[in-house]
Amino acid sequence: MRLVPPIHRATHRIGLFLADLRGDGLSQGEAHILALLASASPAPIAELHRGLAHKRSTLTSILDRLTARGLITREVGASDRRTFVITPTAKGAPIAKRVLRHLTRLEDAVSRRVTADDIKGFLKVVSAVEDEADRGTTHKK
Repeated sequence: MRLVPPIHRATHRIGLFLADLRGDGLSQGEAHILALLASASPAPIAELHRGLAHKRSTLTSILDRLTARGLITREVGASDRRTFVITPTAKGAPIAKRVLRHLTRLEDAVSRRVTADDIKGFLKVVSAVEDEADRGTTHKK
């Protein structure tokens, strides 16, 4: 196996990298959601689902924890009352920005070590892995 183990290791290492922010008491899933919200909020739940590919029950659980901690709000969508819109709170916004900065520093450090073509190829491979894994998944999101 040449693709899955390195992707798994990199994902694990990103989790350890995020652990540096554990002073905020965030799980890896919570950190990723806050980072996404720091760059694109308010966001409908469907957008978070597309951005992170969590199972819906997992995403709901993470959002429940973030809501309970006062880091996000969930409001019924104004244009579509069947959805919820997620927004960082005054307490959650600085934490979300800190997570985003932390992950951006990682990406910037990696980008200095590789070429634009390397990144393009990596994104193509990761997209193919994601597509094939999704196609072969019987327990859909």
